[in-house]
Amino acid sequence: MAKPKLDIARLDPVWQRITEEAEKAVAAEPLMGGLIHATILHHADFESALAYRLAMKLSSAEMSEQILREIADEAFDAQPDLAAAARADLVAVYERDPACHRFMQPLLYFKGFQAVQAYRLGHWLWQEGRVDLAYFIQMRVSEIFGVDIHPNAVIGRGIMIDHAHSIVIGETAVVGDNVSMLHSVTLGGTGKEDDDRHPKIGNGVLIGAGAKVLGNIHVGNCSRIAAGSVVLSEVPACKTVAGVPARIVGEAGCAQPSISMDQILKTATGA
Repeated sequence: MAKPKLDIARLDPVWQRITEEAEKAVAAEPLMGGLIHATILHHADFESALAYRLAMKLSSAEMSEQILREIADEAFDAQPDLAAAARADLVAVYERDPACHRFMQPLLYFKGFQAVQAYRLGHWLWQEGRVDLAYFIQMRVSEIFGVDIHPNAVIGRGIMIDHAHSIVIGETAVVGDNVSMLHSVTLGGTGKEDDDRHPKIGNGVLIGAGAKVLGNIHVGNCSRIAAGSVVLSEVPACKTVAGVPARIVGEAGCAQPSISMDQILKTATGA
């Protein structure tokens, strides 16, 4: 006797919401029907849709969409945590970005979300010893999205990169869970040393636009780095740093800066 087919959408509320939003979007704007059907409604689950989207964005004359799709499908089958992290990232974008009004938007339109998921694919390839494919993914992410994340970097879940232009994350960088950063952030080294040379960002950290964190230093959990700052030394947990070079200017101001997204530096009088 054949087993009953499972309704994947009902087991996956993120995917269910995406498909419901997609159906409404097609009804409201039929000219978007081709893209939305190809990217969302033709797929049985989130993993398949994400693999397709990444393949379409990263493909080129040098590497076909079909080959990239097979690589992504293989990765999601072998490592379910990849899609779990993608779901966490998508929800993080929806909750923290005021320009995101639907779950389907990051999957379809937001290069920050797409770049992080492509990095995750490259990181899986790197861990599997498929170094040249990982470098190819890194190259295409840089070319297409303007985001350069080394495939050996370690990045947690619930990541939101807003606007995402000119992001650089180095080879030995570590980024914790529930981190938010804006455009033009660099997690870089300080010279030509060839060892553990990049920053370690704790959980719940908010990194403002244009901030540079350089060297093998630790940024403590739930801290804030003000826009345009250059961080060259350790940052304690739950503090706000600002300036060039950055110094502690106060407390973080809340329990989860990366979620509140409050980037205003308040004076002692609250002005």
